[in-house]
Amino acid sequence: MQTSELEQNKHGVLPEPTHDELARQQFVRSFKEHLVAQVHPGNRLAYEHRVKPDFVEEHNREPETRFEVRDVMTKDPHYRMFSSLLRTSQEMMWSASQKPVQRELDKLIEKTKGTGGAGGTLRLDPDLEIPRYHQAVDIHCQPGGYHTEITEDDVAPGAIYDRAVFIYAMGQMGPDNADMGSSAVAWIRENHPGLKPARILDMGCAVGHSTVPYAEAWPGAEVHGIDVAAPMLRYAHARAESLGATVHYSQQNAEKTNFEDASFDLIVSHILLHETSEKAIHNIIAECHRLLKPGGLMVHAETPPYKNLEPFDAFMLDWDTRNNNEPFWARSHEIDYVELSRKEGFDGDKVFEVMAPSAYQIAQARRSKVFQGGDFGGGGLWFLYGAEK
Repeated sequence: MQTSELEQNKHGVLPEPTHDELARQQFVRSFKEHLVAQVHPGNRLAYEHRVKPDFVEEHNREPETRFEVRDVMTKDPHYRMFSSLLRTSQEMMWSASQKPVQRELDKLIEKTKGTGGAGGTLRLDPDLEIPRYHQAVDIHCQPGGYHTEITEDDVAPGAIYDRAVFIYAMGQMGPDNADMGSSAVAWIRENHPGLKPARILDMGCAVGHSTVPYAEAWPGAEVHGIDVAAPMLRYAHARAESLGATVHYSQQNAEKTNFEDASFDLIVSHILLHETSEKAIHNIIAECHRLLKPGGLMVHAETPPYKNLEPFDAFMLDWDTRNNNEPFWARSHEIDYVELSRKEGFDGDKVFEVMAPSAYQIAQARRSKVFQGGDFGGGGLWFLYGAEK
């Protein structure tokens, strides 16, 4: 069932909030929109008109690194207010998303046990060791993280995440939360038109928001999604089946999978790398090299690396490292991915780092006749890193 673009599309296992629960979720979304539109810009003003001049007066130069910006900005009252409110909005978001799931959990579990008829599969591994970088923190402040199970056949983390992502992104990833996958698909089709993947692997797929676009873009392909979290995969499978998308989900660690060598034409991930440790990132890229067929392509969608940003912008992007339970965020944005790829077997001349436009926001602009030619000033961007083999 399609809904307004201002709302999340419904599917077979999306939790149904009551009137009051929905009102609370919409309030949190509006609160986040207010922070982004009205409060966040004040940080730049505080920096330019108060914080930076004081720094220049003391040091006879401007701040040169995000660390120098951090040391002075974190003392500024406007930034402290903004940061506190943003963290509060995260906690409110999870709480508002939990309520309907808690109330409907038994019903949701029963729904996710149906097959749906799309032909996808689900394989879970109860003996899989959950990596410490997942166990140590509740990523994004989601209570219990992605992997914690409190009942048999639990799907709560997936159901909570599905709704929370829409609130977190304020609908800007589209009504299906699919923009990362759709944007990567659009970029691949434009820049690698000859690629006709027969087998596709999405690493760290979560609930499959970004996986389904690949099944839709290449309907003849065999699409696989892997994740370490069983509750996310149970929900992902049921969601894909209800959407009519054929995806084969399995519980695996992207650092070391059970797939055969050279068995995929296309390997992708979407904001996976910054959720893992530096050692894990090396292992993941090495695994991509092992799994890719000759002529295959890997593409990892992420947020921009710090090297391309001004110190203030890097500092603001780094907020998640210290305030949103993202301890590996900072380091993942500093890694030299070209050198890493070479080390793990890829040809350095075939490694790329590009900014890809948001497919959903471009489509929105076209529909509203804002889009003119190839110039789209208002669209979001995804940083894509990858390599050909």
